[in-house]
Amino acid sequence: MNNSSEKDYFESLISLEYTHTAGSATTRFLEAVAAGKIVGQKCPKCSAVYVPPRGSCPRDGVPTSEEVTLTDRGCVESFTVVHIPIPGNPIEPPFVSAMIRLDGANISFLHLIQEIPVEEIRIGMRVEAVWKPQEEWTTSLENIRWFRSEEHTSELQSQFRISYAVFC
Repeated sequence: MNNSSEKDYFESLISLEYTHTAGSATTRFLEAVAAGKIVGQKCPKCSAVYVPPRGSCPRDGVPTSEEVTLTDRGCVESFTVVHIPIPGNPIEPPFVSAMIRLDGANISFLHLIQEIPVEEIRIGMRVEAVWKPQEEWTTSLENIRWFRSEEHTSELQSQFRISYAVFC
């Protein structure tokens, strides 16, 4: 054990530049998002729908190519409240990261939940996407700013006597 106050290591900043090339399934997904749509891919063997699409079914190992257009609504399968600031992240804690399973999909994906007090978020909560203004859209899932509770939408629908069944 070194009892001296000298460091036995060297501190230095490291910068890495890289370019990511999306595969064909991801490219089609991002092109759809740039058009304001969300698409998944359906497994020809088990019929599971994956979003974002992966190009193959992780259960069966077979290629997936049939695209399915999905709604931008779903339910919260799990979530975490982030209390620690993340360097470079413009969102101030506390904020919620959630696994959201869109209606018609068999797997969830990670996104933010906003516009609702943190203590009111729960597993099984119905949520809907809040999209950026269309002029800001790119080929990125960041076109969806976050998800919010669908409850305010349900209140509006009940005022107009519109009913529907929702299953999470």
